[in-house]
Amino acid sequence: MAEKTVAAAKPCCEDCNCNQEAFSEIANIIDLYKDKEGSLIQVLHRAQEIYGYLPMEVQSLIADGLGVSLSNVSGVVTFYPFFSTKPRGKHTIRICLGTACYVRGGKKLTEALQELLGINVGETTEDGKFTFEVARCIGACGLAPAMMVDDTVYRQVDPGKLKEILSEYTKEEVNK
Repeated sequence: MAEKTVAAAKPCCEDCNCNQEAFSEIANIIDLYKDKEGSLIQVLHRAQEIYGYLPMEVQSLIADGLGVSLSNVSGVVTFYPFFSTKPRGKHTIRICLGTACYVRGGKKLTEALQELLGINVGETTEDGKFTFEVARCIGACGLAPAMMVDDTVYRQVDPGKLKEILSEYTKEEVNK
């Protein structure tokens, strides 16, 4: 079988090459993994880290580079909730809705956050700062209800604490 090289990525439009650098990085990742059995999920994770999400053109690049069908790649992307086909916010907020968190107010947190951010679960704010998701358990059951912003866990959260927590993430951009 002839060795396949990843084709040069197409820019998002004819007048720019804004995606070229990210596509080139993804192509390098594909080259690292293309001969390793079962590497699709690893490549998808790395591609999402680089590009931010997995639009169809990125999925197509991965499918071509790994020699798998686009439907296989898309099936994996849509099956696992970690992967996103839409742009994500700079910060990801996850409200825990596991049993302990739900019983102790997780649903109220979800409703309050939807109102505060003006978006529903699974959406990203217009300014691109936050993506809002729910989680089934984040491992802080004893201190429920809990939420995460990126990798930071907040315990015993009530709706009144949400503005204060989110202000930490809007302040950081002002101070940069």
